[in-house]
Amino acid sequence: MLRSRRKVAIDTERMILRAPIHADFRAWTELRDESRAFLTPWEPTWAADHLTRRSFTNRVYWAQRSVSGGTALPLFLERRGDGALLGAITLDNIRRGPSLAGTLGYWIGERHKRQGYMREAIEGVVHHAFHRMDLSRIEAACLPENTPSRALLESCGFKYEGVAQSYLQINGRWRTHVLYAALRLDRRGRTEAG
Repeated sequence: MLRSRRKVAIDTERMILRAPIHADFRAWTELRDESRAFLTPWEPTWAADHLTRRSFTNRVYWAQRSVSGGTALPLFLERRGDGALLGAITLDNIRRGPSLAGTLGYWIGERHKRQGYMREAIEGVVHHAFHRMDLSRIEAACLPENTPSRALLESCGFKYEGVAQSYLQINGRWRTHVLYAALRLDRRGRTEAG
């Protein structure tokens, strides 16, 4: 179970997935700022203080509380060797009891896209969630026109489950999303995305 105070890190072939720390501020801000045009069509509107030190400090404290409380697993993607920050992945809304589920969200810096890093990160987090956290279901959602994200989820074994109307506010508008899920014990056959 994730409720311990120890730090969580997931090792993959090319990365270490680890919780954000205060020292990540400059790298995170630079990567987010230079990737702004690439990211904003797919994300909730950034707050006016999104790239400030205070906002980042709050993000780090939220991450620490979430890991300690077992409610989320927010991780930065750090490349082995040079320690470059590549993006982030979060297993959020972790539910225990009869559900044993969580919701996956992720982003990658534009200069690191299409190099397989996010696929590697998703596979690492899903394995950790199923085998270390004992979750049974990982959910993810994306905009229907986000073809790269849909293909990524499908290549990682997520299956299309349907549509959620007005699911999230993205770039200032309520947007419909397509829903995907990966199951620890998946007995479903292949599904066709709509």
